[in-house]
Amino acid sequence: MDNNEDIKGTHRLKKEKDELITRLKRIEGQVRGIQNMIESDRYCVDILTQISAINAALNKVGLHLLADHTKHCVTDAIKTGDGEEAIQELMEVFKRFSKS
Repeated sequence: MDNNEDIKGTHRLKKEKDELITRLKRIEGQVRGIQNMIESDRYCVDILTQISAINAALNKVGLHLLADHTKHCVTDAIKTGDGEEAIQELMEVFKRFSKS
């Protein structure tokens, strides 16, 4: 994707964007917390519990984005006659998302 024309974008409401950024910053803090736990030689199970919480939080962000993409981008593509391509793209995203 060297060409800017290949980069797709979308518009999010400010409130939604702020909520997503807040969640991601919280996740970022949790990751830093794990780094500190490892540096402090914390118990493995405690670290693994925090990793599980981070995975759950990232999945929640991902599911929110998948729902938003389906409700807006895919729906708009179907309305404009580009539904087949959008659905195929969505299915590829589901495949990648479900591997995590």
